[in-house]
Amino acid sequence: MRKITLSNGKMVEVECLSCALTSGEIEAEGGVIVESEYFHAHQDVAYPIEGLVILASKRHIKCFDELNEPEKVDYINLLSKIRKAQREILGVEHVYYFYNEDTTHHFHTWMVPRYEWMYEFGRSVESVRPVLLHARNRLNDVKNLKSVMEGIEALKRTKPLIIPVPKKQMRDFP
Repeated sequence: MRKITLSNGKMVEVECLSCALTSGEIEAEGGVIVESEYFHAHQDVAYPIEGLVILASKRHIKCFDELNEPEKVDYINLLSKIRKAQREILGVEHVYYFYNEDTTHHFHTWMVPRYEWMYEFGRSVESVRPVLLHARNRLNDVKNLKSVMEGIEALKRTKPLIIPVPKKQMRDFP
């Protein structure tokens, strides 16, 4: 078990944060943006950037090549729908996508929007870490967090993202 401090300051003890989030054991700040049979998407509010979405597999795997065929199809469809919503609802022109296989969590993709203010940190992949740290350290104010939460709600209401999960696939949680 690992002790993790969430962005809201709450301390949790879990084996895997992604498993806890995708199972509903822990609720992501702002809630679930979209969920399918195989994936769960939420805002990473540890880095309060409007539209920063994490798309995580529900199955505990570490690598892209471990996805089975239905998961691959679901993954690319969800990624595309989320991206379209980022563009149409939040006005996000550019996104950086990241996933790493040496994570302590399981397979998830970060969809990091690029806003004009971020270019002071550069335009390459190398600029993303300073942007994230700036957001964590300087944008955790009431006004920005309100904007982030409004972005989450706007994405949740987006028609292309509303995906019904078949009843037989839904899990019951205590």
